[in-house]
Amino acid sequence: MNKTVNALVEQLQLLPHPEGGFYRETYRSSISRVPHAEFSIAEKRNTSTAIYFLLTKGNFSAFHRIKQDELWHHYLGDAIAIHTISPEGVYAKLLLGKDLNRNEFPQHIVKGGFWFASETIGEFALAGCTVAPGFDFADFDLPSRSKMLDLFPEHSEVISRLTR
Repeated sequence: MNKTVNALVEQLQLLPHPEGGFYRETYRSSISRVPHAEFSIAEKRNTSTAIYFLLTKGNFSAFHRIKQDELWHHYLGDAIAIHTISPEGVYAKLLLGKDLNRNEFPQHIVKGGFWFASETIGEFALAGCTVAPGFDFADFDLPSRSKMLDLFPEHSEVISRLTR
């Protein structure tokens, strides 16, 4: 990793994330409520959570999904390509970044239930992700490459590249 990335990991106290990249939870609402029936846990759920999320060149966030909407915010570095596949199989790609002239957007919402993966288009990118209702690993689905290919064979190129 380069000096800037090492400094970010150290200063922000980031840890490796199971999907790829580095993260640290920075916020978990003290307000909680009983979740909607679609969530996998029956106890109260925090209404919102937020993380720092760092991607580096050659490291990606593998296709996964959660049940909640996830709002991405771009903070530093290069743009991030966010790849989504809807439950119906529609693929889309958006660039999360600050250069509006290059069709980058500083925020992006990934809808709950969509499969998504991400990768930096440069050396590194620091983003934030806010989830509501709050994130819980009980709702985290990180499938194998073969499962994703079985579900969406028409997207084999991007799935093969962004799964493990």
